Amino acid sequence: MHTGVHVALDFNRVGFQSDHLVMPVSVDRSPYWQARIPVFRVRGGDGPSVLLMAGNHGDEYEGCMALTRILPLLKSAQEAGRLKGAVTVLPYVNLPAVMAARRCSPLDGGNLNRAFPGDPAGGPTQRIAHCLEQDLFPKHDIVFDLHSGGTSMAHLPTGLIEEYADPAKQAEAERLLSAMAMPYAFIARNGAEAPTSMAGAIRAGAIAISGEFGGGASLTPQSVALTAQAINGVLVAAGLLDAPLLPSTATPHRTVFLTLNEYEQAIYAPHRGWFEPAVEIGDTVRPGDLAGHFADFERPLDPPVALHVARAGVVMSRRLHVDCLPGDCLLQVGKFADR
Repeated sequence: MHTGVHVALDFNRVGFQSDHLVMPVSVDRSPYWQARIPVFRVRGGDGPSVLLMAGNHGDEYEGCMALTRILPLLKSAQEAGRLKGAVTVLPYVNLPAVMAARRCSPLDGGNLNRAFPGDPAGGPTQRIAHCLEQDLFPKHDIVFDLHSGGTSMAHLPTGLIEEYADPAKQAEAERLLSAMAMPYAFIARNGAEAPTSMAGAIRAGAIAISGEFGGGASLTPQSVALTAQAINGVLVAAGLLDAPLLPSTATPHRTVFLTLNEYEQAIYAPHRGWFEPAVEIGDTVRPGDLAGHFADFERPLDPPVALHVARAGVVMSRRLHVDCLPGDCLLQVGKFADR
């Protein structure tokens, strides 16, 4: 067997299951090696089916940590008769990247969240994407993919959904987004053919939700608490539970909606250089405000170039690394949405 991903879960079985998505990969030390991605399934009484996944990018840890911690709590809730429906959990869906602490897979350099709908005969990243979109997503009513800014970016805590053509699905996605009680949220317009997990879940007929919960390949008390709050909110709003499972010190927010759909809402590195920010995530900015300076250390007598904001809104993400190559995103500004 040299293609695809093998899934051994019994999706009709009541109770708790622990297994792996098994993917054959030939590597230098082992021609018949298997990449084994942990997958868990908890099914109680009749109700909706939700897929929780994290580690799509391997240097984003809030979701991985939260989904690891919720597993025994889901098992206990099912045994106590509290779970109405089923939850499938992939704490490290891109396990090779998670174990390497890299955004992209060390096996083929692939970015899983740009690989959908995938290819069963492609490289490892393409095969994981194909398994998710063809085998797993269609078995669930809701797919919740947890992200953060990763190693290079700080990101505003933000819920995320895509825009749906179906008004009923749009309303349900917005209801779940509100249940996350995040400080900010935005509705993306990447389109039905986008190569992301959210677009793949939508193509499979599920309601897709996501969020950015931190950044810098690190954890903070706030990012951990907000991640737990969002997962709790989705599971309760979906009707699987009558009360939260994960402990959280987060305060529910009245969500502020942002949009990110114009090229001018981002600032990119113009050439090799060093970025000195003048704003932080969460800052409110106006057109013309100073975003930061860009210096060229090879020309120390040249003054740094001032970079200015083009659109009004909130600083949604900014680059954490000082060293930049041409085209690196330095800053994104989310515009306030009319709602």
